Amino acid sequence: MTGIADARELFAPQTAYLNTAGYGLPPRPAFAALERVMDQWRHGTTPWLRWQESVDVARGLFASLVGVDAADVAVGTQVASFVGLVALSLPAGARIVAPQEEFTSVLFPFLARSDLRVDLVPLDELVNAVADGADLVALSAVQSADGRIADLDGIAAAAEAVGALTMIDATQACGWLPFAAARFDYTVCATYKWLLAPRGCTFMTVRPEAAERLTPHLAGWFNADPPAASYGGPLRLARTARRFDLSPAWFSWVAQAPALKVLLDVGVPAIQRHDVALANRFRTGLGLDASDSAIVSVAPPDGARGRLDDAGVMYADHGDVLRFSFHLYTTEEHVDRALWSIVGT
Repeated sequence: MTGIADARELFAPQTAYLNTAGYGLPPRPAFAALERVMDQWRHGTTPWLRWQESVDVARGLFASLVGVDAADVAVGTQVASFVGLVALSLPAGARIVAPQEEFTSVLFPFLARSDLRVDLVPLDELVNAVADGADLVALSAVQSADGRIADLDGIAAAAEAVGALTMIDATQACGWLPFAAARFDYTVCATYKWLLAPRGCTFMTVRPEAAERLTPHLAGWFNADPPAASYGGPLRLARTARRFDLSPAWFSWVAQAPALKVLLDVGVPAIQRHDVALANRFRTGLGLDASDSAIVSVAPPDGARGRLDDAGVMYADHGDVLRFSFHLYTTEEHVDRALWSIVGT
């Protein structure tokens, strides 16, 4: 296992980068792989099938990360496509319960269907809302806006008690927070944030019994069984979760596989300790109580934005709040630079 300090040497940030919740930075092996594949594409020296091999490598690595079988993992390009697949497969009149402050990619595919009942409640009231009866509960494991971690155990128990399906967006969790995907019927995860990939890679996990309730509305040549059977009928789809795959953006997957290897080598529990410790160092410096999240959102005092920019601190500006997120490549010096810039002393 690689330690945090050794892993940090694999990154090359030129700023105090505190915006992984926006996009993550690539480790050197991932960036080198991306450079190689771009050169191969430029000169036409490699068949595309070689690039596609990275898809199943990454599929297996992600399965290890979240504790499921690789056969239960589908690959795609964006969260909303997989959420939309779930939404399209629900019967008319189904009741969906979700947090009212949830990210729109989790909400809009359900709201776009006028024949579904979508009840939005505050996150801290979600367990009780599900207990009142639901067909599906949809939410993020970690809220993008402020880093709050959902009560996944309570939600899973409430859903099981009423026979509701569960769909969890783990985009802001996987990579720093231990996450057991097998507890839920469907999970989705975009990987360009905490899993350090280029944009264009997304995973979906599907419980085998829940897979039977999904219709592969987006099926194409990549879902065929055998994969090379690209022409003509009849319908012949893979029996695994691969039947829900979306045709991959090759270059992103070539970089995704080595990025996942780095994270697995360090270990998510070690990354969690590192990330949360830095977040709490930041919170303490601002006079806030400690938390269990790697994401911190704060209302900025006057002049803070300018000082942060001048100090080379990268953050997310959400208007009324600034969001800071801490990951493998973040150091205590980066945290202290941001603190000085906010406090101004």
